[in-house]
Amino acid sequence: MYKDKLTYSRQLDQEELSSMDKTLKREINLARNIQSQLLNGKTPVFQGGKVSGASIPARLIGGDYYDFYPLVNGKLRIVIGDVMGKGIPAAMLMILTRGAFRSAAETTKSPAETLMSMNQALYSDLRILKSFVTLLCADWDPASSVLTYANAGHHLPLFIQAKQEKVEEVPKVKGIMIGGLPNQQYTNKSIQLSNQDTVFFYTDGIIEALNEDKEQYRLERLIQTLLLHKEKGVEEIQTSVLASVEAFTNGLAQRDDITMVVLKINDQQVEITSLNSPLMK
Repeated sequence: MYKDKLTYSRQLDQEELSSMDKTLKREINLARNIQSQLLNGKTPVFQGGKVSGASIPARLIGGDYYDFYPLVNGKLRIVIGDVMGKGIPAAMLMILTRGAFRSAAETTKSPAETLMSMNQALYSDLRILKSFVTLLCADWDPASSVLTYANAGHHLPLFIQAKQEKVEEVPKVKGIMIGGLPNQQYTNKSIQLSNQDTVFFYTDGIIEALNEDKEQYRLERLIQTLLLHKEKGVEEIQTSVLASVEAFTNGLAQRDDITMVVLKINDQQVEITSLNSPLMK
């Protein structure tokens, strides 16, 4: 009798665990779909160039973030960021970051002001959660082809100059990560873009991708890849970078999300698109 009750109890426990597992998988897939829809929102169209974003989570859902926000003055505000952590917790903070960015973009006049506003909005929550967010915010002005940017602890974008045939980081501008210090001030810096120039924004999941020997992909390899494909369109540049990373890692599962935004100047035509890619195989 006792053994029968014990067996029955174990069966109930297994059924309950199986039900919980199915519920968890369903909710994770729902969260992934929500995140994908947010990263693939409606995108505007401008004259003077083309921009595209791509994000590949290391897990089903990730903490990397990018966004485009058209301003009433005709500029396009671009942001790319990396939330500390992985998986569901990082994805939840990414949603908070997105809301803070969109709210700040409506009321601020520059990338530096946007970062200051976001830090004020997110600082208390990030301190409670013992987390932070690195961000690079930029305004692209199609009328003047000037890119103005501010940095909150993020990797500087790479500037691919078509005429000089070289790739280098944009001029340095420092700034503390979002959630690092209260009332933090940020600084704007600007560069002039010419026809066929490209700006490559990225998160550290690219340069820190590991192969089977635990070697990192590294910034130098990314620069060589961008030089090799500098004449291609924005989507082709993204595809080339992803292919290079996958070839280097030999398809090894990565521990960090991979996200990039590519802006290319074209005096003739412009489109703005976004791509949230599936997991790399």
